[in-house]
Amino acid sequence: MPGHDVVVVGASAGGIEALTNLVRHLPSDLPAAVFVVVHIPPTVTSVLPQILQRAGRLPAAHAADDQPIERGRLYVAPPDHHLLLRHGRVRLSRGPKENGHRPAVDTLFRSAAIAYGPRVIGVVLSGSLDDGAAGLVAIKQRGGVALVQDPDEALFPSMPRAALENVDVDAALPVSDLADRIASCVGEPPPEGEPPMDEAMRVESAMAEVDSAAYDDEAEHPGQPSVFGCPDCGGVLWELRDGEVLRFRCRVGHAYSADSLLAEQAEQIEGALWAALRALDEERSLAERLARRAEERGTPTVRERFAERARDAAVRADLIRSVLVSGQNGARDVEHPRENAPVARRPRVRPARG
Repeated sequence: MPGHDVVVVGASAGGIEALTNLVRHLPSDLPAAVFVVVHIPPTVTSVLPQILQRAGRLPAAHAADDQPIERGRLYVAPPDHHLLLRHGRVRLSRGPKENGHRPAVDTLFRSAAIAYGPRVIGVVLSGSLDDGAAGLVAIKQRGGVALVQDPDEALFPSMPRAALENVDVDAALPVSDLADRIASCVGEPPPEGEPPMDEAMRVESAMAEVDSAAYDDEAEHPGQPSVFGCPDCGGVLWELRDGEVLRFRCRVGHAYSADSLLAEQAEQIEGALWAALRALDEERSLAERLARRAEERGTPTVRERFAERARDAAVRADLIRSVLVSGQNGARDVEHPRENAPVARRPRVRPARG
């Protein structure tokens, strides 16, 4: 009977250092396949496999679509592609972004939970916001193991802290200890039996692969309609709850956690404020030009009317400029909301086994 032979790891800001340290401590004869998602911009050439190859003893490479899965290897998600798991094979997809990312941690974790159930070990490392929390929920629902980096050690503690706040994790440890825990769990048989799979989980995973069947039947769309619009496509967002995790997903598959949606809305607000500032500056400049022209033509009443419009536009532009400079639109507050916020409740961590 196979053990916990599928290890999925997610990281974002500050995650390269943590990930490098993690693979450095993994044994060369690890009888498991390791799959890695790190948030990397789509235009960047990723050298992460080379970094991990030099740091550790497991062969590492970017995953290829329909590639067979082999134990003792490390598979890295290439930029701008979701990394998904199917029975015995890797799938790559340019499906809808999740939490504004492609690849996304939750997408990998969810597909692993569906394909391998209790054989999965999910690991969340350093990162901003909360990608990975919903994926760990899926892993736990299917009987897998959930591990997180100790937030006090992480350069950016938001992702591991979000997991601790929302998931019944099995352990929160420093990275070097995480490697030992992974090696120990790999050698343990998973619990007998396989918890049933939630249909919404299957539909969401199918959306990541742009499977048309996932969009055909509206009655099977996961969640309930919310009052919010999708930042990516403008469609209605449907509200989902995975345990304590509140999430949103639109009809075509774009997905957001509550924190990620708030951050995206803040960015859109900032963009709208810059557009308003540009329009007001242009209005002031045109009104001043027309006022000068009216003065040259000897029409003081018209000049004063345009001068008043210029002054009004300048006042409103200065107000918006002060908001942008001070960050009062909220963008700074939600960029890394959990770094500066108190923990909502005590993390639920199971005692270490053995």
